[in-house]
Amino acid sequence: MISRATRPCDVRKLNQCQTDSKPSEIIVWRVIFLFVSLSALVFIAVILSWIAFVIIFLAQKKPSPGPAQKRELLSIVGIVLQGVAYAVVWIFHRRFFTPIAPMRRSLELTLAVATIVLAVASVLFVSSAMHALGKQWSLSARVVAGHRLVTEGPYRIVRNPIYTGMLGMLIVTGLAVSHWIGLLMALMIFGLGTFVRVRSEEKLLRETFGKEWEEYARRVPAVVPYVSS
Repeated sequence: MISRATRPCDVRKLNQCQTDSKPSEIIVWRVIFLFVSLSALVFIAVILSWIAFVIIFLAQKKPSPGPAQKRELLSIVGIVLQGVAYAVVWIFHRRFFTPIAPMRRSLELTLAVATIVLAVASVLFVSSAMHALGKQWSLSARVVAGHRLVTEGPYRIVRNPIYTGMLGMLIVTGLAVSHWIGLLMALMIFGLGTFVRVRSEEKLLRETFGKEWEEYARRVPAVVPYVSS
C-alpha cells in the first residue's frame, strides 16, 4: 500500500499535493506544473494566431475584378509547395505539450516566450502587408490595370512581407507541435515554394516597373529582414 505521504501528485491538484508532500517534492511538482502550463499556453497562443491569420485573409478586400494584364501560372506551384510544408509540420508532430528537444528549463522558457512573440508579430506583419496592398492582393501572381508598386509599410522592410509572416507562422507551429525533423523538412519545402513564388511574381513586377523595381529590389531584401537577396 502507498502511504499518504508518498502518493504521487496530480499536477491538477497542486494545492492538495502541498499538504501531502515534503518540501522538496512540492518544489518538483511546482516546476512540472509551471512547464506543463507553459507548453499548453504556447500551443493555445499558436492556435489563436492561426485563427487570426485565417480571419485576416477572409476579411481582406476582394482582388480587383479587372482582367489581369499579365499572369504567372508558375506561382501556383509555389503555393502548393507552401501548403505541403504546412501539412508536414502538423503531420510529423511530437507528443503535445512537450519541448521540441531536451533543453534546460531556462532555455525552454525563453523559447516559449519567443514563440508567442513571433506568432503575434507574424500575424500583425501579414495584416499590415495586406492592408498596404488593398485590392491589389491576389493569391496567384498577376498584374492588373493601374497596378502600382507598393513600397510603404512592411514593404519597406522586405519585398514579400506576407511570405515573411507565413514563414513565421510555420516556425512557431513547428516549435509548438512538430518533431524537429518535421520542422526541418517543412522549412526546406516552404523555402522551395517561396523561391518559386518570389521569382515568378517578381518577374512580372520587373517587366512592369522596370528601373523603379530594380532600385527597390537592390535596397530591400526579399523575405528575411536584413538578409540581402
